[in-house]
Amino acid sequence: MLGLASGNANEATSVAREIREACEGVGFFYVCDHGIPTETIEYARQACLEFYRKPAAVKERSKVNEIHRGFVPMGQTVLSDGALSDYKESFTMGLDLSFDDSDVVTGKPLMGPNVFPDDMPHMRDAMVAYRDAISICAARLLRAIALALSLPADFFDAMYQKSLVRVSANYYPPQPSDSPTNQFGTSPHTDYGVITLLWQDEHGRLELRERSGVWQPAKPKPGTFVVNIGDLLARWTNDRFVSTAHRVRNLSGFERLSLACFYDPHPDTRVECIESCREPGAAPRYPTTTCGEYIRSRFDSVFAYRK
Repeated sequence: MLGLASGNANEATSVAREIREACEGVGFFYVCDHGIPTETIEYARQACLEFYRKPAAVKERSKVNEIHRGFVPMGQTVLSDGALSDYKESFTMGLDLSFDDSDVVTGKPLMGPNVFPDDMPHMRDAMVAYRDAISICAARLLRAIALALSLPADFFDAMYQKSLVRVSANYYPPQPSDSPTNQFGTSPHTDYGVITLLWQDEHGRLELRERSGVWQPAKPKPGTFVVNIGDLLARWTNDRFVSTAHRVRNLSGFERLSLACFYDPHPDTRVECIESCREPGAAPRYPTTTCGEYIRSRFDSVFAYRK
């Protein structure tokens, strides 16, 4: 990431080339030298662990609302057909918009105020600091992705002036060693948005599926984030960039925490095939959609609280 932050055109081009190779291949890559202080990550980690270790009745006070902000308890998520509900808990926050914000008043998908426990102001502070820091990193990555697509570096910038960025703290209790094969912490799925930046603790257990169908571990590497392509970027690029399935089974014997940043544009952003990503005269593989409607439709299909 230093090559992106330096402003050196040659270094940025070199990083973009590496990202293009990863996005056209497995759809995942690691990012180092990202500029996010270790203290910011650790502050968020410890605050979220403190929350998850509280009694269920206490956590339920911050239960998820209709815009997908707050606490999602165990048993609420089924991400793939044939799998049991995910063996995890999660907590999601994003931009904190008041009820009189114009996008909230007009009902833009998934826009509105955050939900936090009243007795944990430090959790709010920690997650806001983490969201702000990771968003800077993600914005730089998107500029490299634009260059990788032979687009102007600022191609995505205007779409993110008021973004649908979300940070989810995912908590995985240890799964029993005799768990059935269709029991996952997070069952196989692709992410729905543009890019995801994932911090995972030392216990790891994230796996990704190669194009051959083989599952490979994405082991934790200190000082790095795992970045993966989501469905909307795959649609934008007509599948030139790969939205790759991934999963988690926490058989480590320890509790596991990850922090996922879903870096997505304003809900009204139109997602349609970039002209340079299809052959002349060929039809796009996907119809035009908007960021908000696509992500909301996927949420409606996988979260029990939205049924």
